[in-house]
Amino acid sequence: MPQSIAHIALVVRDYDEAIAWYRDMLGFTLVEDTCQPEQDKRWVLIAPPGSQGTSLLLARASNDRQADFIGDQAGGRVFLFLQTDDFWRDYKAMQDRGVTFTRDPKTAPYGTVAVFRDLYGTLWDLVEFT
Repeated sequence: MPQSIAHIALVVRDYDEAIAWYRDMLGFTLVEDTCQPEQDKRWVLIAPPGSQGTSLLLARASNDRQADFIGDQAGGRVFLFLQTDDFWRDYKAMQDRGVTFTRDPKTAPYGTVAVFRDLYGTLWDLVEFT
């Protein structure tokens, strides 16, 4: 039976600021934004341009315990991996938009990679696999 990961929840402080950052800084698309008034939540899905697979579910922290994990859901490790078909094009575009890279680009056996932070400090790899 085929299976796949549909969404990955990313805990955020605020829906609208997160949508704006991912849209404006990374060029992500807002896939869905549906109010769930009975739970005081929204179902917010975003995805990289041209993505046909997994999307991110932006999940606003609903208590202090959840808020403690904003920006550090992976304990200081890279949490998400943004794959590109042209590393240098996207690296330059992201730099031009003000994305903060915390590790310079390097060539590794699997491809070209650099680490950046999102608006909350979550670490991501920008990677072009060889």
